[in-house]
Amino acid sequence: MANSNSHPREKPARTRLDPKRREEEIVAGAVLYFSEVGFDGGMRDLAARLGVSHALLFRYFPTKEALVDRVYDRIFLGRWDPTWDALLDDRTLDLSQRLVAFYTPYLRAIDNPAWVRTFVYAGLAGININRRYLQLIRRRVIEPVAKELSRLTVKSDSDAPPSEAALELSWGLHGEIFYFAIRRWIYGVKVGADLETFVALVVAKFLEGAPQALAGKAAGS
Repeated sequence: MANSNSHPREKPARTRLDPKRREEEIVAGAVLYFSEVGFDGGMRDLAARLGVSHALLFRYFPTKEALVDRVYDRIFLGRWDPTWDALLDDRTLDLSQRLVAFYTPYLRAIDNPAWVRTFVYAGLAGININRRYLQLIRRRVIEPVAKELSRLTVKSDSDAPPSEAALELSWGLHGEIFYFAIRRWIYGVKVGADLETFVALVVAKFLEGAPQALAGKAAGS
C-alpha cells in the first residue's frame, strides 16, 4: 500500500541562466551542430539538440543567418591572433622566419575538427561566412606574403602591389598548410604531430621554388 504521505516526484526546475551565458551556450552548441550536420541543419533541430525551446532559440537569434554570423565570429575571428598582422609585416625578420612564426600558431589554431568541418560545410553550402573568411585571409595573409615574395624576386624595396602570379603562389603556400588539417579531420589520414617541423619544410620548399618561378615568368613576359 502506498504511503499516504508520499507525493508525486516533482521535476527539477530548469536552471535559469544569465542571458549572456545562455547566448554563449547556444553559440557553442551551434558550432558543434553545424560542424556535424552542415548548414542545412534547421533551427528546430538545433533547439532540440540544445535542450531548449524553439521559441527561446529565436528569442536570442531571430534568424538562422544571425546565428551563423555569430558562429563565424566565434570559430573564425575568435581564433585570429591580432599580433599575426604585425608579424607578417615585420621586415626586421627575414621572410622565412616570419612565415614559420605565423603559420605554426595559425595551423595550431585551425587544426581542430569543428573549425575544419565548419569551413568545408560552409564552402559546400555557399554560405557567406566562407567567402568572408577567405577575403580576410587574402587581405591579411596572401597579399602581404605576395608583396614580400615580389620584393625578393626583383630585389627591391618597392611596395608596389603584387602581381597575380605572386598572389597565386601565396595562395598555394596557404593551401598546402591548410591541407594538413584537411587530411587529418576530413580524410582521417594520420599526420605528423610536429607542426613546426611541417611548416618549416613547406616554407623552405616555397621560398626555394616560388621566387625562381616568379622571376622566370617575369623574364618570359
